[in-house]
Amino acid sequence: MLASLSPPRRRFVLVTGTLALAVVVGIAALAWVRQGPAAATPVTQNAQPPVLLVPGYGGSTSGLEVLASALRASGRDAVVVTLGGGGTGDLHRQADRLDTDVHRVLRRTGSGSVDLVGYSAGGVVVRLWVAEHHGGGIARRIVTLGSPQHGTAVAGLASDIAPTACPTACRQLAPDSALIRSLNAGDETPAGPVWVSIWTDQDKTVVPPDSASLAGAEDFSVQSVCPGTEVSHGQLPANSTVIAMTVRALRRALPTVPTGSVCR
Repeated sequence: MLASLSPPRRRFVLVTGTLALAVVVGIAALAWVRQGPAAATPVTQNAQPPVLLVPGYGGSTSGLEVLASALRASGRDAVVVTLGGGGTGDLHRQADRLDTDVHRVLRRTGSGSVDLVGYSAGGVVVRLWVAEHHGGGIARRIVTLGSPQHGTAVAGLASDIAPTACPTACRQLAPDSALIRSLNAGDETPAGPVWVSIWTDQDKTVVPPDSASLAGAEDFSVQSVCPGTEVSHGQLPANSTVIAMTVRALRRALPTVPTGSVCR
């Protein structure tokens, strides 16, 4: 067909066809970006895979070691992750480090999945890991403890008043940061894992405390179940009631809001 056309008309047809193809490809690419990657295939819930516990801002692991010991006593393989950068560096890089540790644990145990517990900023790191490392097809359960999922006014104030004393992770945890906006722009609990968010309404670090709430998660404050429980942000991972709630959330059965039987 093209051979029967004059050279100028042949060039016109070829250029027009190329431009049309480019438009079609561009529209398809835009549609894929808007839809995002395909949803993860959930792993089996009837399992007791290894548990990775992710520390919060500053990287302290002492409280999580108490929780890890309780999980081991219940028969679980539990590992407390040590994040680089003193726990105050870029949360995206912390998610990269978590991914390395997840795959190390998978190789060591031969498991096909993991459970994750993210304390404070560690819960934000876990969400980043799911988003950036296809974690939805690896994680069975994700439990967050007092995590500033929608930022904290404390970080926002520090970022405004003393920006030089507010490291990268601090700035990223401000309520209006690009990271927080991006993380909550779509589904807060994407398909794959079963999500649980536990928080305390006495939190003075995550402000307001219900910033720890996650849409789509089994979401509750400690005091909504155990009204008399006194627990601050820093006490969450080592508090006996919170430990009981977390161990319960990681059982084989699908998690539900616990009853008062967990109150200690």
